[in-house]
Amino acid sequence: MTIDEWLTSACADADRRELPELKTLLSSLAGAMRTLRAADWNDNADGRPGPDRPTPTAAGGQAPGGTTPRENGGGR
Repeated sequence: MTIDEWLTSACADADRRELPELKTLLSSLAGAMRTLRAADWNDNADGRPGPDRPTPTAAGGQAPGGTTPRENGGGR
């Protein structure tokens, strides 16, 4: 489910419950989720790059945080 799909569904639910004032808060929350998902630190926890992200070693053999893969626990 995308953020826009979620927002549409949540706003429809707010209308069904007769809570139109909730739609402003839901829109704000959707904007915050978009910002967080677009953040450059939002890579996968397993070390694989997230969508539209370079591989961790693509920049001169440096892993995220400026360490080499060996210093970062890899390459043993």
